[in-house]
Amino acid sequence: MSRKIKEPVLFILPLIFFIVVFLLFPVLGTFWNSLWQDVSFIARRFIAFSNYVRLLTDGRFWQATLFTVMFALVSVFFEMVFGMITALVLNAHSRLRGALRGIALIPWAIPSVIGARIWQLIYRYDYGIANILLGKAGVGPVNWLGSPVGAFTSLVVADVWRTTPFVAIILLAGLQTVPDDMLQQAQIDGANLFQRFFKIMIPLIRPILIVAILFRTIDAIRVFDLIYVITGGGPGGATTSLSMYGYKFFLTGDFGYGSAISVILFIIAFLFALLFVRIGRLRA
Repeated sequence: MSRKIKEPVLFILPLIFFIVVFLLFPVLGTFWNSLWQDVSFIARRFIAFSNYVRLLTDGRFWQATLFTVMFALVSVFFEMVFGMITALVLNAHSRLRGALRGIALIPWAIPSVIGARIWQLIYRYDYGIANILLGKAGVGPVNWLGSPVGAFTSLVVADVWRTTPFVAIILLAGLQTVPDDMLQQAQIDGANLFQRFFKIMIPLIRPILIVAILFRTIDAIRVFDLIYVITGGGPGGATTSLSMYGYKFFLTGDFGYGSAISVILFIIAFLFALLFVRIGRLRA
């Protein structure tokens, strides 16, 4: 091996090691385990794709899949909207810009479980702040987590609140690469605010926008802690995500079936990643 090839290979060896040990092995191991009947107190035996055939007739699995996809699409949409608005505000020239950036990161800096617990207390039917405010307005109380629609909406609000700052910081980095003189020239030429935004800003930050959507979509598909703390998957399993559904089988000792659900979750996230890479035309 020539020196020109050997040196680059040596530099990327740690990355290759990390990918193989911490990413490739767990994924392949989970897939291999999904091909077995691996239940506690029962002899382990190879059953090929029987766990996946079982998924086809599992109504709760399809319910969890539908919820997971809908939650990801709705929450990421609002996170992109509010994240862009926040990024534009933080990008504006102001003496308070530094302080505003610090304040905007507070929801993201709070540990996810603590943030979820805060929202659970806000939604409490008896003493939650949401119903207290509605009571003062003569409207409430509302059983926020007692219906599928209410629980879904409550989870989306909590997720948008926490992750919008993350999106805003990514988009802010993109907005700062947009040349000010280009925007000023467009304004002189008669372009209004919306034309400058959609014709100049969005095309220039498109790769960063796609990356933000990609990161948040994959993270939303894997959602677990937020739902576990706020709704526990209820009411009636209406807010059970694929992560939670697979976790329940690991708890009960059905590791083969839980692994099959995990593999499907990985495939869904991978397909979304491929879709966004193709849309964003993200190539090396």
